[in-house]
Amino acid sequence: MTLGELVEVLGGKLAQGNPEWEVEGVSSSARACSFHLVFAEDAASAAKALARSSGIVVLQAGLVDSYPPDYCIVEADQPRLWFARAALLLKPVLPTIGVHPTAVIGEGAELGENVTVGPCAVIGEYAQIGAGTRIEAGAIIGEGVRIGDNCRIYPRAVLYPGTKLGNRVIVHAGAVLGADGFGYVRDSATGAYTQFPQQGTLLIEDDVEIGANSTIDRGALKQTKIGRGTKMDNLVHVGHNCEIGEDVILVTGVGISGSCTVGNGAVIAGQVGIGDHAHIGPGVILGGQAGVLSGKTVTNEGLGVKPGTVLWGTPARPLKQVLRELAVLARLAKKGSGVRDQGSGNRD
Repeated sequence: MTLGELVEVLGGKLAQGNPEWEVEGVSSSARACSFHLVFAEDAASAAKALARSSGIVVLQAGLVDSYPPDYCIVEADQPRLWFARAALLLKPVLPTIGVHPTAVIGEGAELGENVTVGPCAVIGEYAQIGAGTRIEAGAIIGEGVRIGDNCRIYPRAVLYPGTKLGNRVIVHAGAVLGADGFGYVRDSATGAYTQFPQQGTLLIEDDVEIGANSTIDRGALKQTKIGRGTKMDNLVHVGHNCEIGEDVILVTGVGISGSCTVGNGAVIAGQVGIGDHAHIGPGVILGGQAGVLSGKTVTNEGLGVKPGTVLWGTPARPLKQVLRELAVLARLAKKGSGVRDQGSGNRD
């Protein structure tokens, strides 16, 4: 694409340079050539980006006093976002190769136009695969699964029956979608466990990305749902009957127990644990290793903090509060240690 075409699609202002300049891709400042796009968010990164002999740089207006010659400069309010969107537009389109001879396609399965099915992949009976979707090597698509347009299912991912994906969903290698939830009923007389019925469904809405080796259970008697635009890191688990809102971030190691809800725009950092039937409000940020107890509701309003405040600890509460509590405990521990030392001296 030309630089002018990128600006026309993504907005911003071409402050300097030739709109017909071909952009071949994106790169870091250290590795970019004159046909690569780089970005700068502050004065230091701008100086680094503009230290080469020539190139294409996207940055905020007013970040530097003047632009060196031989540079193409795009001014944008959010340079990192502009850069990321440009990278998607410049990414090479993978060729459509059709159905590999070793793939297995079940009876009644429907494949849309330009679908790719890789080696040893399995498409179950009556599954529906939307146009432009790629099913990579060894992936398993269960009976009756529905996958929308332009999705990508990476190698060895498994989609159980009862799973439905929207459009442009990415499922990375080893992810398992729609498995049985962890639900059992205990016999009070014998102590033996019997599985509670796990016969619900799983809905993944448009533009969701699911990291490698992550797992999402289907509902027990109803539906598990992952909202539009949500992004899940590797090794995340979402239990049965959960409802995750739109544009939620779930970082690696997060474990969400069954029947929880997470509001739109929440950020759940690494290794956070959430007990069953808990409710996380919109925009809540749970810091790394925070814990939410079963049945609890965590909202910014309920804790009297502004949206965007980081919550931490177990039970999760505002980070500033946790740090104050830790400081008090440290002072008490130090004081207690002094008392013990003094007492020991008196006994001698």
